[in-house]
This record gives sequence, C-alpha cells and structure tokens, in this order.
Amino acid sequence: VQLVESGGGSVQAGGSLRLSCAPSGRTFSIKAIGWFRQPPGKAREFVASISSNSGSTYYTDSVKGRFTISRDNAKNTVYLQMNSLKPEDTAVYYCAYSSLHSSPVVHSYLYAYWGQGTQVTVSS
Repeated sequence: VQLVESGGGSVQAGGSLRLSCAPSGRTFSIKAIGWFRQPPGKAREFVASISSNSGSTYYTDSVKGRFTISRDNAKNTVYLQMNSLKPEDTAVYYCAYSSLHSSPVVHSYLYAYWGQGTQVTVSS
C-alpha cells in the first residue's frame, strides 16, 4: 500500500499550507490517521492524529490552534490545514495510517502505513 502526499512547499512566516494524503492502489481498512514531521537534523515527531470517525483529534502542543487535521472517509484522504506557520514548522511531513487503532494514535510504531514525505519550508 502506498500513501501519496501533496501540498507541501515554501511559504513565509504567517502563511498557510494544506497537506493531503491518500492511498494509491489497493484500499484497506483505515482507522486512525496521523501526521508526523521531521525537522532538519532532528528526530521524527508527532504532529496530529484523528480517530476513524473524525470524532476525536489530538495535537502536539506546538501546533494547537494553528493546525487542523481532518479526513474524508469516502476518499480515504486525510488533510492537515496549517495556518500561522512559523520557521520552526519547517520539516518533512509524513502521513501515517493505522488499520488497527480507532482512536487517535500518538506513537509512530503503531502506524503500519506511511507516506513518502513532503517538504514544508517556512521562511522568516
């Protein structure tokens, strides 16, 4: 199963971007979905997650109030709306899908499927 991400790019601080992620090819049972990021020279970190029915979301503190995760189950697609971007948001962003966990998932090892990553660069 391949997850295809789109929507990354370069913006100035204060700007917005919307990331999308969807599986290509064979579909499968998708439950919780998450977004992670890896800043330059740092480890991958959790950003946001959404439950299978969109009833629950969870965010890391640094993006609360600025980022919004959402999903369209008919399209098996997840979105990450990023507003008020800061230079420290610069990273490669990855989507991750779980076929086992219905509630939002923070830990990366609980996700079985990953996207290839999309670069987000925020300049000051």
